[in-house]
Amino acid sequence: MKNLKVAEARARFGEILDEAERGVPVVIERRGIRFLVTAEPVDAGKAAMPPDPFTYVDPAVMSGNWTWTAGPKGLTFAARPRKRR
Repeated sequence: MKNLKVAEARARFGEILDEAERGVPVVIERRGIRFLVTAEPVDAGKAAMPPDPFTYVDPAVMSGNWTWTAGPKGLTFAARPRKRR
């Protein structure tokens, strides 16, 4: 286990992550509080890209005639303003 002060840890952050990835826990101390840095392995299923959140997109949205607008009540579906010619 490595013990470092926060100033040294800041300068060697990449090395600390490499150590943790190799399984060596690293302790960083700041103002009397100790922080333990360890690596947490990611499950193969979680590492994959999440599925597309949209299973269907309205053709009007794809054509550019409609859009989403954010307001105090959340997102709403609204007609896109027409451009003046």
